[in-house]
Amino acid sequence: MSETASKRNVIDGTPPRAIPPKIVVEMSFLDHLEELRWRILKGMAGVMAGIVVAFAFSEFFIDTVLLGPSKADFFIYDLLGLNAVDLVLQNRTLPGQFFSYWGTLFVVGLIVGSPVFFYQLWAFIEPALERKEKRGSTMVVVSITFMFTVGLLFGYMILTPFALQFFATFQLSEAVRNDFDISAYFSSLTMWTMASGLIFQLPVVSYGLSRIGLLTPDFLRRNRKVALVICLVLAAFLTPPDPVSQILMAVPLVILYEFGIWISHITNKRRDKKIWGDAGKPDNIA
Repeated sequence: MSETASKRNVIDGTPPRAIPPKIVVEMSFLDHLEELRWRILKGMAGVMAGIVVAFAFSEFFIDTVLLGPSKADFFIYDLLGLNAVDLVLQNRTLPGQFFSYWGTLFVVGLIVGSPVFFYQLWAFIEPALERKEKRGSTMVVVSITFMFTVGLLFGYMILTPFALQFFATFQLSEAVRNDFDISAYFSSLTMWTMASGLIFQLPVVSYGLSRIGLLTPDFLRRNRKVALVICLVLAAFLTPPDPVSQILMAVPLVILYEFGIWISHITNKRRDKKIWGDAGKPDNIA
């Protein structure tokens, strides 16, 4: 608005026009359901796009990524210093390669497209949060994504190479040759990587429970032995029934548990300072 028009409005008694404030519209329950439905549809569209990408580059994902650990010249073996051998893969059922192809690429597509799905869920929740809550929630989302990615890389680059080479070189007798079924290979590879991604969420879970006061570092320290048994049971449940992959999964579980104790200590300390001030939580309060 020009200066002349502004003066004229003041003379006429009409206040000058200003930029209208941001209007917050209260949505009804049905509106929220409609918004959630569209967010889920957009997230599923992202997952479908990831699946399409996986099938569009199927040769790269199959030959380089998925079948890479079965080859002796896989670059990770050189980095780990493993004397690797080639795995002999066979198809023993009529539709074996067909289902291995479709099923494995479907899982790859889910992994590729999952960030879009989780972003849409976050976009649905984000408007209801205050500025400080948004900042904290953003850090949680970033931490979940980061730890899941680190877990996937651990499962693919550490757990899988060691486990595969152990089975490839172990022989009950020289009369028995190690030929591996293609379906078993892909299912084991998928299980190792996905299980590692989920296991690496333990520090995030520790932070969340400590943030709301349900978990303390003292509780975690007192139950170390119980946690060790649980880690071994989880490793046995999440991996194929062999001691090598179970140990390779149990070791990071224990490390993540100790890391969770440290996170719980820091989180509870900040929480107590916020509630009780600089003096901290009184000793006579549990």
